[in-house]
Amino acid sequence: MNDSPGHGTARDTSAPIGSFLDPAVQDDPFDTYAAMREQCPVHRLPENDLYMVTRFDDAKSVLTNPGTFSNDPTGTARRASEASRASAAVFAERGWVRAQTLQRTDPPVHTHYRRLVSRAFTAKRMESLVPRINELCHELIDGFIDAGECEFVADFALPLPGIIICEQLGLDASEYPTFKSWADAMLATAQKVLTPEEAVAYAEVELEAQHHLAREFAARRAEPADDIISWLVHAHLDDDASSINSTAIDEPLTDEELQDLLHQLVTGGFETTTAALGTGLWLLLRYPDQMAKLRADRSLLNNFIDESLRFDSPVAGLWRTATGPATVAGTDIPQGANVMVRYAAANRDPAKFDNPDTFDIERPDAKDHLAFGWGNHFCVGAWLARAELRCAFTALLDRLEDIELSRPLDELPHEFSFMLRPLKELPIRFAAAGR
Repeated sequence: MNDSPGHGTARDTSAPIGSFLDPAVQDDPFDTYAAMREQCPVHRLPENDLYMVTRFDDAKSVLTNPGTFSNDPTGTARRASEASRASAAVFAERGWVRAQTLQRTDPPVHTHYRRLVSRAFTAKRMESLVPRINELCHELIDGFIDAGECEFVADFALPLPGIIICEQLGLDASEYPTFKSWADAMLATAQKVLTPEEAVAYAEVELEAQHHLAREFAARRAEPADDIISWLVHAHLDDDASSINSTAIDEPLTDEELQDLLHQLVTGGFETTTAALGTGLWLLLRYPDQMAKLRADRSLLNNFIDESLRFDSPVAGLWRTATGPATVAGTDIPQGANVMVRYAAANRDPAKFDNPDTFDIERPDAKDHLAFGWGNHFCVGAWLARAELRCAFTALLDRLEDIELSRPLDELPHEFSFMLRPLKELPIRFAAAGR
């Protein structure tokens, strides 16, 4: 893989624009992004009639204009695929058809749900989690440090955020591999083209998750605990209903609302931070000069995290729906069109970032990236993700030296996904510090 042409080297923006259904393009899309930004910054993908926005300023404009580009997908002109209809039938017949809550709504509906969920992600509460995150980082490292090698994704990048989100939700953290399989199923239809048979198979796995969560909802109604599920189940009993920031609501959330909120918390808790951890370490291995800088000056840690999120964003992009005819960067977008704000392309826009294809942990404006989104839908779990990344890389750099790949990665090292950037694996070897 060659996602960077080198320090100060310009990309060939005259290259043909490849198909995003091509695994090679999806795995290493940065030449394609550069060509799109130059040739057609809002590019209609013929494979799925999607309009992809690739420039930074255009992306921010779309993200901050929900009146024109809505998160509500019900107005889309695109007809549901056979696979989507087959999947939906499973939930209609034997599960719950999820309500539209956080991700698929606009203000003021979105504001209502955001306030509910934000209660679980306050800065004060997240700060209180840091000791537990640190403890878990060292527990995980203890599990492989004597071996001198590990598969970093499976042994660290997945269990760290997986266990933390399970503990916060109130789920059995020892079952995090099962919850990860549920998260994969929940996102399957958004990540790649599926046959109806494949869509039904994933729906059956998600159905298992729905019924498990329904039992958890019932248990918390009977016996509340200090966890996110309990807070959501009992949100209508908020004691501080007189406060302007109160999360009190008149009626309990329905199971359909709860299923949708937990769908987003489970998938967000597992997928994005796992990808960010794996990519962050891989970047340090590919750019050893930056690794050396970070080891020598830990005050660069926060900027390293932002630069890794900018350089290779764990969420490549998310969707909007055009509520009416619109024009962006000279491209006419019809009413009902699906529009993808491609964070990963915007974060390499040379109009925003100098030498955007250079990985530089001292970059002064690295924090200006769009990896967590922007506007009303800025990632509600961003503080938690940053805390996990800070604790993780502090522990890794403190305890592991001479880190390197133990074998070459696959020619296409990422799992195929239209939306995310997960590594298949990251096998490493190292020496234990101080031994």
